[in-house]
Amino acid sequence: MSKVVTFGEVMLRLATQGYLRFDQVDNFSATFGGGEANVAVSLANYGVNVDFVSRLPKNDIALACMKDLRKYGVGTDHLVWGGERLGIYFLEAGAVSRASKVVYDRAHSSISEIKSGMIDWDKVFEGADWFHWTGITPAISQGAADVCLEAIKIANEKGITVSTDLNYRKNLWNYGKTAGEVMPELVAGCDVILGNEEDAAMVLDIHPDGVDVTGGHVEGAAYESVSKKIMQQFPRCKKVITTLRGSVSANHNSWSGVLWDGEKLYEAPTYQITHIVDRVGGGDSFMGGLIYGLLTWPENDQKALEFAVAASCLKHTVYGDYNRVTVEEVTKLMGGDASGRVSR
Repeated sequence: MSKVVTFGEVMLRLATQGYLRFDQVDNFSATFGGGEANVAVSLANYGVNVDFVSRLPKNDIALACMKDLRKYGVGTDHLVWGGERLGIYFLEAGAVSRASKVVYDRAHSSISEIKSGMIDWDKVFEGADWFHWTGITPAISQGAADVCLEAIKIANEKGITVSTDLNYRKNLWNYGKTAGEVMPELVAGCDVILGNEEDAAMVLDIHPDGVDVTGGHVEGAAYESVSKKIMQQFPRCKKVITTLRGSVSANHNSWSGVLWDGEKLYEAPTYQITHIVDRVGGGDSFMGGLIYGLLTWPENDQKALEFAVAASCLKHTVYGDYNRVTVEEVTKLMGGDASGRVSR
């Protein structure tokens, strides 16, 4: 069985209930989430052997988080302990023309104070086939960026496939360096690169032509030139994947994706998600589905891409960061059954 390792920050998520605004609530719904942890949960749900690596404080909240990950089958043996606090993010769900809002409270979190040498990557990567990280992690701090680079280099030496989701978060890059200064060196060690139009522009200064995201219509073919430029800039890269989200409103998005393998552009069907329960973690669920698909059908990029899009489409119906769906549910949607009829 393939083994995947993910590395990044997991946080306490405090969300307003329903569509209430921050100034309307006197309580929050508490769950856990974070880019790479979300990917790990997706993979564990699909039966993949997966370990999540991070640095957590030794307190009851962090221990509850660890137990939550274990509940889904995610390996936590390589977590390192230290620091003072678990990061927090607050979420206000948008509706119709009002966008969702995220407020971060993650300064001085345990992983933000991580240093090179704290994680034994040789031990972590024993038996591993795949390593995944996102652009969120190096945005946290210089130390997190250094450890991420450390992991990528060791994974490269061991012949482990490395993937990244560029995941640009403008509110996180505040320790004196920009994404454009830090990310290229890390992305250079990646075999599989995922992003969207904003990520490519803000992280790599590469722009698609003919895209109107706010109008709710996105043409996948517009990303072929972007994918070619990414591969030219990063010769190690074998696949570039772009998620295609058309935002009609906060509750109605179109959702698809394209994959460029250096020779051919694969396009997935487009889903109309007309009632979004929770879009946070949508990109992570796509990545989890993509990794599963590429590991399961290594010679069928089209099927892997379609699995990723269908998996992330279903995630929009699930509350919380994690995509709590099975392979059977994803393949059912891939087969055209979107009826939502009761399964008895």
